Amino acid sequence: MADPRIPIPGSERAAPAAERSGACDPQERAEVSVYLKCASGPPAGGGVFHDRETLHASRAQTLEAAIKRLTAFAEAHGLSISERDPGRRLVKLQGTVEKLQSAFGTQLHHYTQDGRSFRGRSGHLTAPADVAGDIEAVLGLDQRPIATPKNRRLADPDAAAASYLPNQVAKLYGFPDATGQGQCVALIELGGGFTDSDTQAAFKAMGLTPPKLTAIPVSGGSNAPGGTDGADGEVALDIQVAGGAAPDAAYAVYFAPNTDQGFVDAISQAAHDTTNKPSVMSISWGSAESLWTQQSVTAMTSALQDAADLGVSVFAASGDNLATDGVDDGKAHVDFPASSPLVVGCGGVRLEGSGTTISSETVWNSEGGGTGGGISDLFPVPAYQTDIALPASANGASHRGRGVPDVAADADPETGYRVIVDGQAQVVGGTSAAAPLWAGLFALINQQAGKLSGQPHATLYANPSAFRDITSGNNTSDGIGYSAAKGWDACTGLGAPNGTAVAKLFG
Repeated sequence: MADPRIPIPGSERAAPAAERSGACDPQERAEVSVYLKCASGPPAGGGVFHDRETLHASRAQTLEAAIKRLTAFAEAHGLSISERDPGRRLVKLQGTVEKLQSAFGTQLHHYTQDGRSFRGRSGHLTAPADVAGDIEAVLGLDQRPIATPKNRRLADPDAAAASYLPNQVAKLYGFPDATGQGQCVALIELGGGFTDSDTQAAFKAMGLTPPKLTAIPVSGGSNAPGGTDGADGEVALDIQVAGGAAPDAAYAVYFAPNTDQGFVDAISQAAHDTTNKPSVMSISWGSAESLWTQQSVTAMTSALQDAADLGVSVFAASGDNLATDGVDDGKAHVDFPASSPLVVGCGGVRLEGSGTTISSETVWNSEGGGTGGGISDLFPVPAYQTDIALPASANGASHRGRGVPDVAADADPETGYRVIVDGQAQVVGGTSAAAPLWAGLFALINQQAGKLSGQPHATLYANPSAFRDITSGNNTSDGIGYSAAKGWDACTGLGAPNGTAVAKLFG
């Protein structure tokens, strides 16, 4: 008798808020990413990190039985194994929609939203009990977009109160005298692409030699500039801001589809990349915590835990839609993955200055946009925040959770970054500029220290004097939000960097 089927924990989701256009063709082919449960082993800490090759070998042994069970399950349902990567706890399955529906007990339909067609589902997934117990997440059956890029383009560049080349912002923040030589920075992209001509022009404007860029396709994604979704601006901003701060670092740009499968796969691949071996990761995409399924959060958290255990420092944009994060339900929301306690969430400020002198710095909140930040509804207060005065959640004074962001940097498009996108000079802001700027700073720090920084939160929170404390402004939207204050706040975290002082903490 076959094993009884049970729900795969965390896989339940609501139907897409989009127009259903019909059932999927049963013979349409698809690929899913199955993430298996597996602990990393003894937690890394104290500057000691797991080695990628050793961790992969250990997991190959630990997961051998689970992979055999999953392989048998796949074969019984007419599915093929397209990839086995025990180090990432990942097995990819391919087959027709008909066979995938049967294997995981679901029905897939096509939906249309904002001109985009995608597969979607509702309810939970199921599998035989022995297989379901091994599975952390099954991603890829549902292809609804999961994230938005966190950049804001100034419509009229001449209207900027101030604008800066990326390396000028690094100079204003007093970044240390280093270049990032020997480091690799991972940039996560869920669309768009870059061109050599844009890169050459942007770095010529900064008086810098363009860095080495490597485009890495993930789960069907590719370096595809020239699209109509505006994602080229995000890719260009990430490359030019991080590269302006750390011009001699190498940049591995991971291109994945904008789905929960693509997002998790990209972060997992970057963390475990044994060829490029990134030491720092920048993420400029995300969405409100409420939009994620539990299995997607769990799989993303495991990928981020791997990054931390491998010594990779991860920075993510905290969002550009103030304290509601763009969700119209009368509540405050924070952006994930920036809200993960494993990530350095990066908020935004309005910066005015010249040369090495900053004349004004306030919370970014202008023209309907502004820095995200607040109290997480998903994650409890992490150890590194237990000694700071977290504000009451705007969703209820009794709720305590992880405070977002941790740090900040220039993000207001009215005091934005001069970049080249699709051959055009633009002024761009958004917290997706703050994340790669901080990633570039940590490439410099790792170079100077000659070692990995890993998860830097505890050191940063123990040394608030290394920051420019932002005490003016708020991220309130529709009466919901938080105000800047002395010390940590839910708009700019600990503040903007005094680059040299931050670097000394890790030397």
